[in-house]
Amino acid sequence: MTDELPPAPPRWRPLLPFLGIAAVVGGLAAALAWTAGWLTPARMTAPRLVDTIENGKPFVGFRRAHARGVCVAGYFEPTAEGATLSAARVFTQPRTPALGRLSVGGGDPNGPEAMARVRSLALQLDTDDGQQWRLAMNSFPFFAVSTPEAFAEQILASRPDPATGKPDPAKQQAFVARHPEVANFMAWAQSAPWSDSFANTAYQGIHAFRFTNAAGEARFVRWSFVPQAPFRALAPEQRQAAEASYLADELATRLARGPVRWTLAVTLAEDGDPIEDPSQPWPEARPRVDAGTFVLERAYPEAEGNCRDINFDPTLLPTGIAASGDPVLAARAAAYAVSFNRRQRERAAGEAH
Repeated sequence: MTDELPPAPPRWRPLLPFLGIAAVVGGLAAALAWTAGWLTPARMTAPRLVDTIENGKPFVGFRRAHARGVCVAGYFEPTAEGATLSAARVFTQPRTPALGRLSVGGGDPNGPEAMARVRSLALQLDTDDGQQWRLAMNSFPFFAVSTPEAFAEQILASRPDPATGKPDPAKQQAFVARHPEVANFMAWAQSAPWSDSFANTAYQGIHAFRFTNAAGEARFVRWSFVPQAPFRALAPEQRQAAEASYLADELATRLARGPVRWTLAVTLAEDGDPIEDPSQPWPEARPRVDAGTFVLERAYPEAEGNCRDINFDPTLLPTGIAASGDPVLAARAAAYAVSFNRRQRERAAGEAH
């Protein structure tokens, strides 16, 4: 019972509404934890978890998370420093074609883009040696919690009470008390300004990966795509007044003037840094290497045969890059597979609208 648990510290109570935001971005990974069987099978199954995400109103044929988005295309150009970190071909060939997707958080493909707290960038890089590197990044700097089990708890704690239509504050307080690491995410959700463009948003890899260079030297890293476009905040009144396709429209207008660029910034871990806990930030003083530039040239609607039909599994990696033992990373890969298989079956059966 919730009254048997210690209450949330008073300083957290104003932040409790932000659990809903964390639940949105964490829901897919939570679903994956069920899918992978990491939780008690008698309590949770993959179909039940996916049904929970859909909340009885599935958007047939669409991704179960980040349903609204646009396809993008461009290329990646490495720096010489990138090759000192990893033997992946993407860091040695002069230019690698990139196909990807910019999207917003949430499962509604028609939801207003400006009202979504989270923006995301997914990429597929195809090198001339036949390998691929798939990246799935988000605008938040760290995950809300550290394990798939905690994600599942988060979804349950944020589920609306049928009597009120709102989450039960007691359940949310109990969840926060059990998982104090969520305070990092809630503080970010409350204080970080909203970007007014896909193009000036920083996208974080969140998890640690192991880079190994040609000499066999290995090091754990985290990466981010840092925008070269200057940041501008989107005010609350602008979010309310914006058209549903605000971000996609703004990107199209910007691209009409020329390409958009991000710098691939690779942060190097040092002894003691949390490698398998995506909820914990690394110290700001960690060394960082600019490993290349992603140049976005085109954006276009999703359609058969382009980015719509790609599963941007973040564990599909080339030689020279390897996944860490982060359980949330593994959960994301499993959840993406569940979402991909379900929507592909729906499209094959002609159920999608």
